[in-house]
Amino acid sequence: MRLRWEPQKSLKVHDIHGRRIYLVRSVVIMPDISLTMVVVLCLAALAAGWIDAVVGGGGLLLLPALLLGLPNSGSAAQYALGTNKAVAIVGTTGAAVTYARKAPVDVRTAIRIGLAALAGSTAGAFVATGMSTEILKPVVMVVLLGVGTFVILKPAFGTAPSAEPVSPRRVLAAIGLAGLGIGFYDGLVGPGTGTFLVLALTALLHLDLVSASATAKIINCCTNAGALATFAWKGTVFWQLAALMAVFNLVGAMAGAHTALKKGSGFVRGVLLTVVFALVAKLAYDFWL
Repeated sequence: MRLRWEPQKSLKVHDIHGRRIYLVRSVVIMPDISLTMVVVLCLAALAAGWIDAVVGGGGLLLLPALLLGLPNSGSAAQYALGTNKAVAIVGTTGAAVTYARKAPVDVRTAIRIGLAALAGSTAGAFVATGMSTEILKPVVMVVLLGVGTFVILKPAFGTAPSAEPVSPRRVLAAIGLAGLGIGFYDGLVGPGTGTFLVLALTALLHLDLVSASATAKIINCCTNAGALATFAWKGTVFWQLAALMAVFNLVGAMAGAHTALKKGSGFVRGVLLTVVFALVAKLAYDFWL
């Protein structure tokens, strides 16, 4: 059984003197893929939601799954990116709400960083249209290897919040680095953004890894919303497929947030190292193979 690709002509707003006014040019509901592939993509969304909620990096699983599962065409990558954002924003929002209810999160600071990240990701996406991001992948790999080594050699990193008060300078540094800087990276390259956010927030704001993950989810909501708006305007989202996968992603994300809250920073640290080295392996594969 295959699910057919069903394009809709457009989203109608209203008629004026017999003329139809539309919000966007086209809306695509479901790609032409088998029911088995839909089930596989939903399971990938479930696992990606869990990983992303714990420490970020769910896109390492979800985006490649979409690229493999969607029909092979010239615009497949655009639809994969758009559908990925439509799925991820639901799980990210669910994880953010779960964390905010049970973890100590400075929502005001998180939103300030999130708005900066939104601006940074927009600028990064703009730059990405005029340059190749392949040259950045070796640099990102080196940075990630350094980060992984640091976390291994510093087992106390992020295991408990620091008693030292966070100065305004550190908050500004977080807005600049975690907001503008990592937001720019998200728009330019993308993979590992959530993981970078967790590490930067832990180092700059003296957060434990659980609180850093919680704060990162709020920031991710801001960047995902901006990206999704762009993809939706371009009409490169499989909305019906995204809605189905989003349900699974939300379940996985909420389960991941509950797991991180229950097991604590030591557990998050283990998942963090796994994701960091998985990301290095993926970038190395993409670059050299």
